[in-house]
Amino acid sequence: QVRLVESGGGLVQAGGSLRLSCVVSGSIGSVNAMGWYRRAPGKQRELVAAIVGGRTTNYADSVKGRFTISRDNAKNMVSLQMNNLKPEDTAVYYCNAELRPSGTYSYTIHWGQGTQVTVSS
Repeated sequence: QVRLVESGGGLVQAGGSLRLSCVVSGSIGSVNAMGWYRRAPGKQRELVAAIVGGRTTNYADSVKGRFTISRDNAKNMVSLQMNNLKPEDTAVYYCNAELRPSGTYSYTIHWGQGTQVTVSS
């Protein structure tokens, strides 16, 4: 059983910072891409940032220059440093991993339960 557990959400004032972390646990063969998505009230879930192999990154235009994604492959952990937060960043943030469970040959997508980030103006 593979689990993704997020931590680090909360309430912060505009201009502040938060750091989200997500640890992947369970019977894992290998992990390919990891990332963060968010769903704001009344909106569809959108990609915030993704990282492949520990180096190749991709960011939504709205967070470029403010958010930084990083990954610790030894710990199967992905983090999102969020600086200069804005009220429009308010959303539930979900961790995502494309991984191959032990004993299998295919990569599948797995999600965390989500963590709330609220930015007050």
